[in-house]
Amino acid sequence: MPLLPRKGLLAIAAVIDVAVQAPGCPISAKTLAARHALPPRHLESVLQNLVREGILKGIRGPRGGYELAREARRVTANDILRAAGTVDEADNEPAGSELLSRVVLPALSSAEQQFAVALSRINLEDMARDAEALGTSFGRAAAARA
Repeated sequence: MPLLPRKGLLAIAAVIDVAVQAPGCPISAKTLAARHALPPRHLESVLQNLVREGILKGIRGPRGGYELAREARRVTANDILRAAGTVDEADNEPAGSELLSRVVLPALSSAEQQFAVALSRINLEDMARDAEALGTSFGRAAAARA
């Protein structure tokens, strides 16, 4: 049972994809969407959130796209999920019943905090290194095989 929403997982995958690109070679939203089997407009809003939060930077023009806005070692899975808008979505929903608001949510609060701490220990640099080690078909790994 995945604990993270699909949107969050796709945001992490897209940022890893950007991270493994050769420096100075931004990747377009269209390419990212195709690689991750998403409609471009669905991914575009996530990418814009990542730009707004300083994880990615957008490069305009015919050879434009997205590249990292800061060092990969300084970006965590938790940063990406928060920027993509997937971590705090439940906080905006009405509590529902008294049982939910007074028993269930407080009981799970500690687990959520521990999960956030664990996600903060996973950095983009490590995930990008793992992706490159797989010999994936994108980024520097592909360039090295060419």
